[in-house]
Amino acid sequence: MNAVIIGASGGIGAALADALAEEDATVRRFSRPELDLTDEASIAAAAASVGTPDLVVVATGLLHDGERGPEKALRDLDPAWLAEQYAINAIGPALVAKHFLPVMPRSGRSVFAVLSARVGSISDNRLGGWYGYRASKAALNQFVRTLAVEDKRRNDRGIVVALHPGTVDTRLSQPFQQSGRDIFTPGRAAVQLLDVLDGLKPQDSGKFFAWDGTEIAP
Repeated sequence: MNAVIIGASGGIGAALADALAEEDATVRRFSRPELDLTDEASIAAAAASVGTPDLVVVATGLLHDGERGPEKALRDLDPAWLAEQYAINAIGPALVAKHFLPVMPRSGRSVFAVLSARVGSISDNRLGGWYGYRASKAALNQFVRTLAVEDKRRNDRGIVVALHPGTVDTRLSQPFQQSGRDIFTPGRAAVQLLDVLDGLKPQDSGKFFAWDGTEIAP
């Protein structure tokens, strides 16, 4: 297998790359500044350097940065922070797909996966808050669905999916971890996600799956 992990300096991305390498996959690891989700030229250059990968995983996400974090109420909305969350959580992965899907195999099984989040499910939203993160991940899920429809015309056995890794002990989730909830190490999360990917079929393209393989409604 030829695999590409984008966001390989993060907890989940690094663990995914390590787990794949242990399975004797050839793994290309990308992270900033070599590949910057806000710089399309860097994404295009990375895609031009990878050959023909069977698996591409975008293991990136933005939930908090310094003093900025999830909005608790409508009064907390800030347009610049909303735009940055959309840039990293939705637009960046879509641009990765723009440049990487065309270099993936045109026949046979291939997988393009992005890390989403359960809070991006509109039907699952019962608590409110977290406006920017929820909305940007919901946008990502819609990108995945739309990409899957188009990519079927290029490779009818290609799979494009969104994945919810659960709560993982990484920098992204640490300020929001709650006692009593399952918290996975990055290593365990990586193995669980790879198990989900291994079980996917072409008809699963465009869908959103949790770490345990259950489908999440968008």
